[in-house]
Amino acid sequence: MTMGRRNGDGQLPRIYRCIFLRRGLNTWAGLLGLLISYTLGTVGCGAGTDSREANKQQLAQGEVTTTANPLVAQYAITTPAQATVTVGFGLDLGYEQVTSPVASPAAGGPVTVLVAGMKQNSLYHMRAVVTYSDGSQQFDSDHTFQTGTIPPQRIPAMKVTTASGSMPAPGVELMSLTIGNANQLLALATDPSGNVIWYYDYDSTLGIPQPIKLLPNGHMLMVLYQVFSPGGTVREIDLAGNIIRQFTYQDLAQKLQAAGHNIQVFSIDHDFVLLPNGHLLLIVSDTRVFTDLPGYPGQTTVLGNAIVDLDPNLNPSWVWDAFDHLDVNRHPLSLPDWTHANALVYSQDDGNLLFSVRNQSWVLKLDYQNGNGAGDVIWKLGYQGDFTLTTGSTADWFFAQHDPNIATPNTTGKIQLAMFDNGNGRPIGTGGTPCTVMNCYSTAAIFQVDETARTASRWWSFTTPYSYWGGVTRVLPNSDVFVDETTPFDLNLTSARLLEVTQSPNPTIVWQMEIDNQNSYRTIHIPSLYPGVQW
Repeated sequence: MTMGRRNGDGQLPRIYRCIFLRRGLNTWAGLLGLLISYTLGTVGCGAGTDSREANKQQLAQGEVTTTANPLVAQYAITTPAQATVTVGFGLDLGYEQVTSPVASPAAGGPVTVLVAGMKQNSLYHMRAVVTYSDGSQQFDSDHTFQTGTIPPQRIPAMKVTTASGSMPAPGVELMSLTIGNANQLLALATDPSGNVIWYYDYDSTLGIPQPIKLLPNGHMLMVLYQVFSPGGTVREIDLAGNIIRQFTYQDLAQKLQAAGHNIQVFSIDHDFVLLPNGHLLLIVSDTRVFTDLPGYPGQTTVLGNAIVDLDPNLNPSWVWDAFDHLDVNRHPLSLPDWTHANALVYSQDDGNLLFSVRNQSWVLKLDYQNGNGAGDVIWKLGYQGDFTLTTGSTADWFFAQHDPNIATPNTTGKIQLAMFDNGNGRPIGTGGTPCTVMNCYSTAAIFQVDETARTASRWWSFTTPYSYWGGVTRVLPNSDVFVDETTPFDLNLTSARLLEVTQSPNPTIVWQMEIDNQNSYRTIHIPSLYPGVQW
């Protein structure tokens, strides 16, 4: 055999092409050293010992086609045996981005992978990698995919600034936008440079995404809600925008009524949690009529909140209603919009829930116990709650907060709770007079909370211009903090600002994005568009 000989189609024999692909070699000399391992059956790429019998079949070439989303490709390939398939893709043959693995049928068969995360108007290379149960792999040939165009007027204007010498956290900004120019995209994702790499186009009369989250199965789940109007649609989609399942607040109201729950559902809104057992927790706004409340003579229809636990068949299995557990006469910020809940957090260590009630300036812990709890309020964190603030003054509590989230690996005991502290009604000065628009300020904050001692302190804080609603404070894997200023006063309350700042006593800005003429209800930074994958 002459080492430089090629087969009739001008390609290296298949066995050598396979090894080249697996080992990244580009010379015959480099290949020669691997031939011994091949003859011993240690390289499985379409050939091998009997233990890799399934892989001896030639892998049929895959096919890449378009989807309804011009930034998303569909990659179809058939595996000769049980395997998982990932797709690497990028602007060159380096395939720098990768999808999550998709399992084939038990005996092998067709597999479809949706490939998302690409910029518009760009030519991408992509290649499937088939991995078998014994660890061996086969590689499809290279395919190209040309992404389409998003009409410029549909993309919000974004300006990105990175501090000199800084290295922002890698990943994706998943955006839940709210208002702005007519017909702009509201559910989208960008790379850190501000390039749109995914979006979901839907009938905007359904409302704003409040919020949108990446699910463990690779789909997106969102609540579409018309602010301060009856409504709410829960919708699960795949990355191409195909609807997997959905239901409305009316559907939910009917199920609650059928299950014997007397809840007047006004809307589904603000947040949801998908639990490890497949249950879906929803925040529901509901109403109750009261007569002659102090300061409110006659009948008053009060807007409160409930939590509904839906089993995997979307039937109610546990319900909690604020009207049954909180004092309707405590309304430091507003009435009839009494509680205005905006976040729900599952505590995996004890199976209970944290519940953010913005208009009470409280975060509640509720006795959920994985659906077996009585619903009692275990504690109230915040001003006039059950905890002593051990640092600063009353003004150093949080007020009208958004998106509290647990920032420590443990979820009980001594924990850190990050949140965006909007500051509405924050007491200013020695007299404790509530602030006004002109002297309010907001903070991105991390609180140290000791559940046993019932003490709390500001662990870390970053003061921002006043942003009266919305917002995010999330600790990133590199220990920096991601901040979403939904409506910063210095941008005339009409635009949004995203930041990555250092978690230091004097925080510095690493990265910044300003979104023009759009508010951002809850933009979060995630590793990629695929569960378990970091880009």
